[in-house]
Amino acid sequence: MEKLYKTIELLPVHVHDTRAESGAAAAAEAAGIIRDAIARNGCANVIFAAAPSQNDLLESLLKQDIDWSKVRGFHQDEYIGLPAGHPAGFGNFLRRAIFEKVPFLELHYMACKPEDAEAMCQQYSALLEKYPPDLIFLGVGENGHLAFNDPAAADFHDPKRVKIVELDPVCRMQQVNDGCFATVDEVPRRALTLTMSQIMSVPHAVAVVPTVRKAAAIAAALNGPISESCPASILRRCQGASLYLDADSASQAF
Repeated sequence: MEKLYKTIELLPVHVHDTRAESGAAAAAEAAGIIRDAIARNGCANVIFAAAPSQNDLLESLLKQDIDWSKVRGFHQDEYIGLPAGHPAGFGNFLRRAIFEKVPFLELHYMACKPEDAEAMCQQYSALLEKYPPDLIFLGVGENGHLAFNDPAAADFHDPKRVKIVELDPVCRMQQVNDGCFATVDEVPRRALTLTMSQIMSVPHAVAVVPTVRKAAAIAAALNGPISESCPASILRRCQGASLYLDADSASQAF
């Protein structure tokens, strides 16, 4: 059951007691957006977030009435330098969580060799221009990042769609906190990411952010200044975005 609903500037914020309830509610909204896009255009272009925070959403999304054969799937960021089959790779995460569980129309992955990273930025940018996204799923990092737009790399007016970034220490430590790596030294230092301007251009965004480890970032995003110092704060100005929290992640914001 929804515990709290509040609109902050343009952003509807839904707070549920548990992360499972929050993920299920987000999946229901997202399914409607996907079905509407299919009805309008014959297919839907959807960008997925890859992180443990998305597990409840993705599990619930698989239970929705969606014709996946009409959905084109993308992801929003990827490490540079991991071996192709590494379980922490974001494409590999999405394969396990959803991409291999339903019959997508097409799937587009970012993983590449380090020497091909710049070319992948260009290739992925061209794909996003060819297939304009209808929906993006988002998480929020412990440092307030969206995708891998950490505060030092975030630019609300970025001229690029996809770029190479250096990951900051908070972001890299989050990957250890999430259980994706045993030590911070194992976490790659560089990654590919959709830029803030690309994220902001998508007409619908569903952000799912559970756990107390995100509480400070959520409080800053909802109550602090709108600034690249907390990239997620821009969600308050994004028409078509929704934020789904559990009681823990909302605990410092209200």
